[in-house]
Amino acid sequence: TQMHAQGQNRQRLDLDARTDLVRALEIMLELRLVVLFGDLKPGVTFQMDGNLFVVLDYSHNKTARAAANIKVKMKNLRTGSTTEMTFGGNDKVKRAQIDKKEMQYLYNTGDAFVFMDGETYEQIEIPAENLEWEKNFLKESDTATIRSFEGEVLGVQLPDKVTLQITEAEQAVKGDTATGATKNAVLETGFQIK
Repeated sequence: TQMHAQGQNRQRLDLDARTDLVRALEIMLELRLVVLFGDLKPGVTFQMDGNLFVVLDYSHNKTARAAANIKVKMKNLRTGSTTEMTFGGNDKVKRAQIDKKEMQYLYNTGDAFVFMDGETYEQIEIPAENLEWEKNFLKESDTATIRSFEGEVLGVQLPDKVTLQITEAEQAVKGDTATGATKNAVLETGFQIK
């Protein structure tokens, strides 16, 4: 019976050690998800007040009597608005993991743009009003990077370079080239450039 009691005590110790280990791992994971104000550098994405932000620029401010603070210029990833905010002391925000996935643009339904994952063949629709600028440079079969957060599509990142054909162009006026004249042109996507 004494051996049996020692075995039970050892099992309780093992269980307590596992529980402590799980708690320690949870704390470590939580700390990894927290961003201290000093770590807010350009490109860092974070959550605050139910919104998603990316840091565009920052500057440290330290005065003789006041505590150090950091002024952050940030962009709301859902609305696109830019704002500035000052963080100080031990301010913390929650890190936001933005997923990026290469997808192929298939077609425009009028209300939405349809993209397909080349590996899983899964298709997603992005409302046309969310791609007002990007639609000018998208043509069928092009590849773009879809940015998302926990399944919510935030936007489309176009390639650095795209090749588009000019479908219409005004006639050049003879003798108007000395002043660096420009003329209007229409791309294959319907976008007008000068």
